[in-house]
Parts: sequence; structure tokens; C-alpha cells
Amino acid sequence: MSRTAELGTAPVNKLLFQYAMPAIIAMTATSLYNIVDSIYIGHGCGALALGALTVAKPFMDICAAFGSLVGVGASSLLAIYLGQKDYEKANRVLGNVIVMNVLLSAIVMAVGLIWLDPILYAFGASADTIVYAHEYMEIILYGNILTHIYFGLNAMLRSAGHPRFSMTATIVAVVVNIILDPLFIFGMEMGVRGAALATVISQGIAVVWQFTKFMNKNELVRFHRGIWRLNKEITFRALAIGMSPFLYNIAHCFVVIIINNQLKHFGGDMAIASYGVINRLTFVFAMMVMGLNQGMQPIAGYNYGAKKYDRMLQSFYLTALYATGVMGIVFFLGEFCPEIVTRMFTHDPVLVAQTIKPMRIICSSMLIIGFQMVTGNLFTSIGRAGKAIFLSLTRQVLYLIPLVLWMPTLFAEPIDGVWWAIPTSDTLSAITAVIILLLSRRSLHMQMQEE
Repeated sequence: MSRTAELGTAPVNKLLFQYAMPAIIAMTATSLYNIVDSIYIGHGCGALALGALTVAKPFMDICAAFGSLVGVGASSLLAIYLGQKDYEKANRVLGNVIVMNVLLSAIVMAVGLIWLDPILYAFGASADTIVYAHEYMEIILYGNILTHIYFGLNAMLRSAGHPRFSMTATIVAVVVNIILDPLFIFGMEMGVRGAALATVISQGIAVVWQFTKFMNKNELVRFHRGIWRLNKEITFRALAIGMSPFLYNIAHCFVVIIINNQLKHFGGDMAIASYGVINRLTFVFAMMVMGLNQGMQPIAGYNYGAKKYDRMLQSFYLTALYATGVMGIVFFLGEFCPEIVTRMFTHDPVLVAQTIKPMRIICSSMLIIGFQMVTGNLFTSIGRAGKAIFLSLTRQVLYLIPLVLWMPTLFAEPIDGVWWAIPTSDTLSAITAVIILLLSRRSLHMQMQEE
């Protein structure tokens, strides 16, 4: 209980460091694994396999989106209930997370396996990349239930006051994955199937580790009888709060599908592979910002539930400042070191040459991305589902999709229009986030005066 009570009393900067650092370490480890995984596949299976991984990624993100629908929403709800000192409902949230994740993951797995190839072709696969993409995603889908539970319980651990344990679970998964990758890909000559199998096994081991914490009878939030039946209030509130990251991920997936198809049309498989390399770079630092967001989430949620709004806003301002600094590193690397970054993934001279220009274009807007991500997470953390959903959709649906389809018509080389659509939408969505934040601050101050 003391672990959760400190969310409302300890200095906010100290709390953010205490909660965010384990999350940042965990998310950075995950992103570094994705880089290592891509390096293994790129060098062990070739440039086409790397392109296939780029094609498969939005499908993986859709699967993960259903996990975030439950995990992020429930963890925000857990923090709010703990702030209200409603421990019975907090425990029911834990049981409902497991049940909802099992049900949703089974549905996603069945649908994905039945229509696997048509989905991959829709996502941008070609006759040359479909085999690699199919082999990879088939294994991932069979292990989908472990993925959902793993991400869901990690979010619950952070809100229950155990950010370091959550970090350890992630590091366990990453270390096991990195060990198994070369063993399966090279040693057992399993190719991309080996990379997928390593991912599923590592997440399964992490789930076992997470269960040990929630089975501890000394924990305030733990597994016990009476928490497993789905509760209507908890289910709908968790899904409503989680709808923002869910729709963001779904929209992002469809945007990637459109981008992949535009790139395939204007530049072929190599353009898709270039996009995959750039995504790996931005993914590392975006995951750090997500770590900051995960650290902010229980602090903001708890203090909102406890009606300590000044502390909630302070956690937001600090997180936004740190996130801007993190994404500034991406800006520097993308603008001044694009060739060095690309050569980490491949020695293919054609792919290296084709990646430098788009990397500079896409990274030009990185300085403002962090703020937009943190603003959306603030509204998710305090249960303001409507605003969170709107901000999640502005960049992906309102701006990026129309720009990706329209801007190629403005350039002599249409593929340049695809690349420039990305930083343009980033800029417009950041402006929108500022407007929504200013309007929300006014209503929040009125609420504070009334209470």
C-alpha cells in the first residue's frame, strides 16, 4: 500500500525518475532487440526478408493493438482506483485483464491464420516477400495469447507500484530472445521462422516471471478468487480508456499499409526496405518516449483520482520536456548520420543509397513528436477517452492518410511526396495537440475551483 500511496506524496520529479527509468530501460531493451532481430534477419536472410519484416510489422502491430486496448486501459483504471483507495475494484481489474486478453487474443489468432496471405498482400507483400512474411507471422499468431498477457501484465505491474519488476520482465524477454535468435536463425537454419519462435518463447518465459509477483499473497493487487468474472463497469471503462492507444495503433497499421503500397508502387521492394530501416531508428527512441509515458501514467492517474491536479500537470510538463530531448537525438542521427545508421542493418549498396534521403526527410520533424505523444498519453492516463482518441487519430487518419495519397502528385519524383507526407502530418498533429491542451487546461482549472 505504501508503494501506491507515495504516488500522491513524493516529489513528482523523483517519482517520474523512479517509475520512468525502469520503463525506459525496458522499452529501450525491447527496441534494441528489434534492431538486433532486424540485423540478424537482414544479414542472415537477405534484404528481401528485411522488407518482408517491414510488411509483417503492421500486422504484428494490429495484434498488439488489441493487447493495448485491454492493458493500457486497465492499467490506467487500476491507477485511478488505487488513488481512490478502492482496492476491491483494483483487484478485479487484474482478473479482468487476464480474461479479456485471452478472449481477444484467441479471436485475433483465428482471424489472422485464416486470412494470413490476403492480409499480407494487402499490407504490401509481393511475390518475392510473401514467403518470408507468411513464415514469420504464422508463428507470431500461434503465440499471440502470450503476447497479449505479457504486455497487459507489464502495464498492470507499473500501475501497481512495481516498475522495476516490470522492467525485469521485459529484460528477461529481451535477453532470452537475443540468445535464441542466432541459435534458431543460424544454428538450426530456421530463418525468419526461428526469429518468430524466439520471440514467442521469450514472451512466454516473461509471463511466468510476471505471474510470480501477482501470486504473492503479500501484494495489495494479486490473483485470488472472485476477480476472474468479467465486471461490466470495469470492462467497459477499461475498453473506453484503452480505445485511444488501440485506435492509434490500428490507424498506424493502416497508414503503414498505405505507405507500403505507395512505396511499392513508386519505388518497389527496396523502398519498403528503406522505410523499415528508418522505422527501426525512430522506433528505438519512440520506445524511450513510451517508457516516459508509462512512467507518467500511474503518477498522473493516481493524482487525478486523488484530485491532486497540480501534481498531475507537473508530471505532464516534466515528461513532455524529457520526451522532446529524447526525440532530438533522432533528429541529429537522421540528419547528420543517415549512412552510418543504415549500414548497421545492411551492406547492400543499393539499399544504403536509397535510404539516406528519406531518412533525412522523415527525421526533420522529430523535435516535435515527443510532445504530441505525451499529450495524448496524458488524456489516456486520466480517463479522458474522447480527447485521447481524437489526438490518436489526428496524425494517422486526419492528416497522414490524405497527405500520403495526395502529396506524390506534387513532386516530380512521386516517391518524395510519400516521404514528405510523414513530417508534414507530424507538424500538423503537434499544432492540434497544443490547441487541445490549452482548451483542456481551462476546463481543468474550472474543475479545480469548483472542488
